[in-house]
Amino acid sequence: MTTKVQHAPLPEPTSFRSRSPAEIMDIARAREQALSRVLVAYISSGLIFMLLPGTFLGVWNLMQISGNENAGSVSPAWLQAHGHAQIFGWVGSFILGIGFHSIPKRRGDRPVPVRAAWTCWIIWTVAVAMRWTANINPWHWRMWLPISAGLELAAFLMFFATVSRHRPEDAGQKKLEPWIWVVIAASFGFFLALAANVTACVWLAWRGAGPALPHALDQRYLALITWGFLVPFIWGFSARWLHVFLGLRRARTWLLAAAVAVNFSGVASAAFGNETAAAILLVIGAALAITAIRIFEPAVREPKTRGLHASFPFFVRLAYVWMLIAALLEAAAARWDTSGGIWGASRHALTVGFIAMMVLCIGQRILPAFAGMRLLWSKRLMFAALLLLAIGCVLRVSSEIFAYQSYGAWAWDVLPVSAVLELSGITAFAINIFGTFILEPSHAQRQPMVTSIERSL
Repeated sequence: MTTKVQHAPLPEPTSFRSRSPAEIMDIARAREQALSRVLVAYISSGLIFMLLPGTFLGVWNLMQISGNENAGSVSPAWLQAHGHAQIFGWVGSFILGIGFHSIPKRRGDRPVPVRAAWTCWIIWTVAVAMRWTANINPWHWRMWLPISAGLELAAFLMFFATVSRHRPEDAGQKKLEPWIWVVIAASFGFFLALAANVTACVWLAWRGAGPALPHALDQRYLALITWGFLVPFIWGFSARWLHVFLGLRRARTWLLAAAVAVNFSGVASAAFGNETAAAILLVIGAALAITAIRIFEPAVREPKTRGLHASFPFFVRLAYVWMLIAALLEAAAARWDTSGGIWGASRHALTVGFIAMMVLCIGQRILPAFAGMRLLWSKRLMFAALLLLAIGCVLRVSSEIFAYQSYGAWAWDVLPVSAVLELSGITAFAINIFGTFILEPSHAQRQPMVTSIERSL
């Protein structure tokens, strides 16, 4: 009499060691495919937030401002809804999805947390959508605002708890690499941003006249979520990958640590309302980071641009130029801004010129590989997206200063053009990623076993 053994897709620790190499390989491949589907969900929802609640609402707001030639003609709540959808709905979803996908898969005796990843995705997506709706629709906003903030924080804590439990087998045998400490610092900034969001939303629900943060508080919060959260994340992953992608020497880790320390000092100064000190520290931190990552040093190896447009290294370096411009404009705003124009230009140079440009560059490099070992759908569409975004950012940053500061009335007519160009670039990026997910075949089945991000790239 024979007994059939049912092999569960996620084996128990005792049963895994008794499996054959072929079975172990099949299980590992199934785990990789499961997490790839999770990644596609996070990236797809992030792209939707980017296009509709984020960029499209931003373009609409700018059209209203340009038509009235008045920066105060649009509700602050609508402006903040646009920003929240872009930062948390778009980039936040990307970070969470890539984080779940990057969980070490070498531990055969530990089940991959697919259910936790899907649960986190549902909570995060609903929370961000709820926050956007509460900002643009006054219906019961005092209830929905704090609930959405609490759900966002809960989703992050679930993500952090899940990721921190899954480590490679040799995690305790070697020290963490310096770039990981930068990412950990950025993750702490992520937590602080969400915790501050909960506090602000509860305060607004209790004392606020509307669902928008007061201007002074919003300025401090923006410094936290950009320079305290997103910028260090990009620095950390730049230190890890740009020496490979651009053929550079490895980052100067001690200088990168100094850059992070100075940068967080600037964020702390901004939180306490010392704008001049914050601006100076952010400029120093940005310059130190550029030197540490060696972004403008000549390549010593051939850049790894397989499957990408040849302009990839140029646009990565251009993004870091925008970061430095953003820091310098912040210093100028602390001294000379009279109507919000220089502040707005600095913020746009950072969020679009640096952060969005880096997402478009690096995203089109790694997302196809993570999502089932695919190739990017269109190199030309990649170039079009980056070029349109770059031109739009140049027009937006320059015309915002001239228009808001009353240096030239002609600049009001340039603002809508910049918005349309940026929207076109963002749309081209989204089409390229969706085209990659839908039209490009997955090569994961042909791979013997995908065990690490390095092998995927």
